[in-house]
Amino acid sequence: MAETDPRASAPADIASPRLILRVLLPAVGAALSGDLEEASRQLGASIPADLLEDPQVLKLARSRLEADSAYPPWSPRAVILADRNAMIGHIGFHTAPDPEYLHPFARGAVEVGYTVFEAYRRQGYAREALEAIMAWASREHGIRNFIASVSPDNLASLAVLRPLFFAKVGAHVDDEDGPEDIFLRSLEPPGVRS
Repeated sequence: MAETDPRASAPADIASPRLILRVLLPAVGAALSGDLEEASRQLGASIPADLLEDPQVLKLARSRLEADSAYPPWSPRAVILADRNAMIGHIGFHTAPDPEYLHPFARGAVEVGYTVFEAYRRQGYAREALEAIMAWASREHGIRNFIASVSPDNLASLAVLRPLFFAKVGAHVDDEDGPEDIFLRSLEPPGVRS
């Protein structure tokens, strides 16, 4: 009996000039069990041990999928360096669009999160991945408002957001990450608030 490709039913990849953004869900189980060889096979790209340094994103993706069958397109995606077919980080949305906790900042919004593994930082990959995933969400799903929560001490992430026109709209204390500033990028025309 032929093996089925675990990616066959996954949402389509998002491509940018240097990157492929591929949904991680097919590889989450194997990765959480520590089998990166099998996870790499399921993802269709090599996965470094860096992914397991903070498995919270994988655990959260699995729990969100169990709670919401509409979550897969919004779930974490591997950031794959196309010319090496190697995962260099991950990016995705915390939930499907318009969760209640974002209503004070914007309606119809999604919150984005991203990580680029240390060896690949300061090469523009985070910005390229963020631009690609926001363009996809806008084009394919009509999303106009994007939220990012960032520690005030995370200068690298703040530097990614600044040229993409994210504006600080609030602050809160995250149970796990501590103090965070909340940034909004709205694609609405000036004077229009969702």
